Amino acid sequence: MKFTLFHVYTLLSVSLLGCRAVTPEVYWKSLLPNSPMPKSVKDILVSTAEWTEEKFAMVGVGAGGVEVGAGTPGEQTEVGVGRGGVAVHTTHRGKPVCVGVHPGPDPFNYLYAASADQLKDDPNVALFFLENDLHQGGEMKLHFTKVDPSQKTTFLPRNIADSIPFSSNKLPQIYNKFSIKPESPEAEIMKQTLSECEKKGIEGEEKYCATSLESMVDFSTTKLGKKVKAISTEVNAKESRPLQKYKIEGAKKLVADKAVVCHKKNYAYAVFYCHKTVSTRAYVVSLVGVDGTKAKAVAVCHTDTSKWNPKHVAFQVLKVKPGSVPICHFLPEDHVVWVPY
Repeated sequence: MKFTLFHVYTLLSVSLLGCRAVTPEVYWKSLLPNSPMPKSVKDILVSTAEWTEEKFAMVGVGAGGVEVGAGTPGEQTEVGVGRGGVAVHTTHRGKPVCVGVHPGPDPFNYLYAASADQLKDDPNVALFFLENDLHQGGEMKLHFTKVDPSQKTTFLPRNIADSIPFSSNKLPQIYNKFSIKPESPEAEIMKQTLSECEKKGIEGEEKYCATSLESMVDFSTTKLGKKVKAISTEVNAKESRPLQKYKIEGAKKLVADKAVVCHKKNYAYAVFYCHKTVSTRAYVVSLVGVDGTKAKAVAVCHTDTSKWNPKHVAFQVLKVKPGSVPICHFLPEDHVVWVPY
């Protein structure tokens, strides 16, 4: 099954950047000279030439679809990782379990409870697993998906993003700006993203929704310092790979026990839900598929889940209780983890 959340096109008047303006790329290099920009971030930057000319620019905005492979109950865990999310078949415990979020709560928001409607037969968003599953030689069935580049939401330069309202109180203006009908699915998705950005996080969590690359860099460096690096999942494939078995060649634990994790949200342009977490371990997991596809997948393990909603999908899928064991999840390619070095 493939689901495309939305694909909106709008005209923005772009005359705000002059030839001497600091581009997002230059801003990154000035603050993070020793941290390479992940490919996932580069892929959603608008080229400098497009934004430095005084003209109307056509900005294509959309969200990636999620392709889900069929699972076989009673066998093992099957996962699909793509720009639109991470799909998981939890077949080792009986009937496959899934969670849907279009529209609906984001599984990376740990305060939400998975409803009966969101626990369906076809998974499409987030994989949760136990930390002891991350060991060399371990195997998982994974489904890495790619999305048409024309359907990716892109970053806006900060001065343009800051000029556009980003508040539930301004929804009519936002809908008008992007020519979105208030009763449409697109409108509901944008409303949901704004609501999630405005809600209070779990106890001890510092959160922020970044509407530009510059603001994401600022939040991450403010919380972790300037000696940070950004990492993302990368799959060595140009097209979606079939559902297949992957072997774990290695899982490298990053030294820090704190991180800022930024989750790409569904919106008319690139917006990231960033939150600083403590009691967190991040891993870079080297995987190789039976067809030779290689991937370096970023996994985040939460060692303290005591403040999560007891009905969060992770507890329902893994059959564990809040605070009992570390819970991990892989991140889609377009999410970013920031860690000190």
